[in-house]
Amino acid sequence: MLETQFADVISLIKNARAVALKTVNSTLINLYWNIGEYIHNRVKNAEWGLSVVKQLAEFLSKNEPDLKGFSDKNLWRMKQFYESYRDYPKLSTLVREISWSHNLAIFSRCNSPEAREFYIKLSKKENYSFRELDRQISSGFFERSIIGNTKLSTVLRELHNDLENSFKDTYVFEFLNLPGPHNESDLQKKLVQEMRNFILELGKDFLFISEEYKIQVGNSDFYIDLLFYHRGLQCLVAFELKVDKFKPEHLGQLNFYLEALDRDVKKSNENPSIGILLCKDKDNEVVEYALSRSLSPTLVAEYKTQLPDKKLLQRKIHELFK
Repeated sequence: MLETQFADVISLIKNARAVALKTVNSTLINLYWNIGEYIHNRVKNAEWGLSVVKQLAEFLSKNEPDLKGFSDKNLWRMKQFYESYRDYPKLSTLVREISWSHNLAIFSRCNSPEAREFYIKLSKKENYSFRELDRQISSGFFERSIIGNTKLSTVLRELHNDLENSFKDTYVFEFLNLPGPHNESDLQKKLVQEMRNFILELGKDFLFISEEYKIQVGNSDFYIDLLFYHRGLQCLVAFELKVDKFKPEHLGQLNFYLEALDRDVKKSNENPSIGILLCKDKDNEVVEYALSRSLSPTLVAEYKTQLPDKKLLQRKIHELFK
């Protein structure tokens, strides 16, 4: 009897924490909306140009260094967010009910108000993680639903009241100046961590930079599984680990990451970035190198000489997936 009553108290605590974070999320969305509206009006009235928003970001960083998430790219996203929904009162209310990460994926990738409303409601109803939402958008679920006359499914599972499961939104934690949790699955985390430690064992020339290294391209965020710097080659080295079978588009994705690194992260004195793709096939392990086409044959040869041996990487992947 007492255990049941104690469980009731735990439920009350968890519900209260979830409600508190919902309030934080709503406050955050309102803040981004108001900032977007402010920038929109300044630009519309020709008071601000492109450089002013960058100056604002630098001003915030200098005068309020504890504030996170207010880069010039994010400020422009807030402006786009406001402009996407200001003429749709119904949607402008709904956006307060999902996280900023979810909102960002929807308004930056969906062109019609119907599609945006569809994914907002779907995210809320099905309690989608960011990855689940991103996958549905990529698969054209909205378009397929229209063609197939498919109705939104009923709620498949109850919303979690647990704090960690309900709110894994980096922006909320940045807003509170707290470390944000990753949205990766436990399996993917484990594989990435093991591979990171393995690469570091290969030699002193590899300097670890980050897991889930974020790059921003346009209005979208992308995450590189592992990013290293190689002292001998003087270049960034990006590792992508795929748990499925090798597909040609995996290399296209990796080359896209390398282009973003070379444009926005690489320093002028450094060589073009390198990418290494690691895939687990049903029967074997695949390792592919992504190298810039602008590299000279001599530099390509030097890269391949100093990169980890493919057979060694294949053996390690095999161990990880056993």
